Amino acid sequence: MQNKTESLLQQLSKRILILDGAMGTMIQRYKLTEEDFRTPELAAHPKSLKGNNDLLSLTRPDIIRQIHREYLEAGADIVETNTFSGTSIAQEDYSLSHLAYAINFESAKLAREVVDEFTAKDPSKPRFVAGAIGPTNKTASLSPDVNDPGYRAITFDQLADAYSEQVRGLLDGGSDIILVETIFDTLNAKAALYAIQDVYEQRGIPLDPQDGGIPIMISGTITDASGRTLSGQTTEAFLISISHVPLLSVGLNCALGAKELRPYLKVLAQKAPFFVSAYPNAGLPNEFGQYDQGANEMADQVRDFLKEGMLNILGGCCGTTPDHIRALANMAENFQPRKLQVEQMEESLD
Repeated sequence: MQNKTESLLQQLSKRILILDGAMGTMIQRYKLTEEDFRTPELAAHPKSLKGNNDLLSLTRPDIIRQIHREYLEAGADIVETNTFSGTSIAQEDYSLSHLAYAINFESAKLAREVVDEFTAKDPSKPRFVAGAIGPTNKTASLSPDVNDPGYRAITFDQLADAYSEQVRGLLDGGSDIILVETIFDTLNAKAALYAIQDVYEQRGIPLDPQDGGIPIMISGTITDASGRTLSGQTTEAFLISISHVPLLSVGLNCALGAKELRPYLKVLAQKAPFFVSAYPNAGLPNEFGQYDQGANEMADQVRDFLKEGMLNILGGCCGTTPDHIRALANMAENFQPRKLQVEQMEESLD
């Protein structure tokens, strides 16, 4: 029987795979109250928990399951776990660091259940679970204190320990892929990659997906029109910094809309030895922090990426919904995936 990684690589060789859209945008539609974020065990928890969306995998799994289902029905091939803030570091804000492993395990398990349900309905279109690892709310490269530029609120080892716990939970819950996303500080990402490698080594999991290992996806974020990450790296510098690991894909997400993302994505498409992903926001936020770009407008902007053969994996970030994913999926069917440099070389030799 073909394993998940072999199946994923096979699908990527044939077509552009579709990643799901925003989790937070969908959760907001439910107009949840404080009670929705509490289990009986957390009934007397002293801090407000409203807004801790990752916690909903424990308190309202029905909502998370339904969101996954809506994205799969819209055409997503890969769904992300509800774990963007699933580290003990990010959960410190709610005094819930002790729940980090459970949040990741249960989130992956939820996604696994729904993905398996859809794959069973149509085995010719296998679906996959990406264990999502966010950047945390602290940065290893920059000081949060303007009066003390040498100060760091977090160490590399602290980040690596927290990421290790998250990776273990995501793997134990059934993730097919580990996705390190929305990277604004490459040193944080390096800590995540170090943690992933360490856990893989402990468990005897090959690092290279070509060897049957659990694939690793990396996605950075360009914070503004300067074309740099928050910690100051250009797209090419970011690529070089993480290319020591045999990744499945490298890409960009968040911060910018598709139109603004294009020049930086082009750098990855030209230089990356891995598959390339993109999941932009639904345009840029308005003065109220909301995203007004409709599904068809976003698809029109992304079409240029596909015409130029820049992508292997396409999805949506902030402000995107199943409608956006459906429009992207329908459009992507008409285009060929980006070819890896190895494939291009082989064709030239032929």
